[in-house]
Amino acid sequence: MKIVVFGASGMVGQGALRECLLDPAVDSVVTVGRSPSAVADPKLLHVVHADFADLSPVASDLADADACFYCMGVTSAGLTEAEYTPVTHDYAVEAARVVGGTYVYVSGEGADAESKTIWARVKGRTENELLALDRPVFVVRPGFIQPRHGITSRTRIYRYIYSWSSWLMPLLKKVAPKFVTSTDELGRAMVALAKGAQAAKVLRSDEINRLAG
Repeated sequence: MKIVVFGASGMVGQGALRECLLDPAVDSVVTVGRSPSAVADPKLLHVVHADFADLSPVASDLADADACFYCMGVTSAGLTEAEYTPVTHDYAVEAARVVGGTYVYVSGEGADAESKTIWARVKGRTENELLALDRPVFVVRPGFIQPRHGITSRTRIYRYIYSWSSWLMPLLKKVAPKFVTSTDELGRAMVALAKGAQAAKVLRSDEINRLAG
């Protein structure tokens, strides 16, 4: 099975890549990024590409994929909607245009196309467009994500929050299972979807954790 991962250098993408490389059913992983990957593995091909609005030049490397994981994302803090939209919406739609197979879009708890909040509105609009495609598409909406296995967020404030709240995770998972998952559980759930697991089209953290086993 061949899986293409966008955003493999981010926290969620790192988790997805790790689980892809660990799963024996995945024999080929292609990551797409603006700089070479620090990860090396016999199963891994890293494609360096700068313009995510046009993936046509690297389409041959992405061909014949069984699944595509779109994990790219930026914080909306300090950004206008026009600035936030390309990574969250435009590049995701372009990835769906070029890469075949099962498509998994990493959204977030609270995404809603009618929201007054920029990130929720843009993610919700993107979800709706992708789910309308005539192909297998799943949206994962994690809430609080615990980074594991040395994985860290590239955003400083998120690193602080995750570090400070790590001791709360067991309690949070008990009292709010629909809002808490981890990088490895999220990654395993995405691989399960690529392998054909039966699930709702939109998955919250409790369903993500169930698929992860």
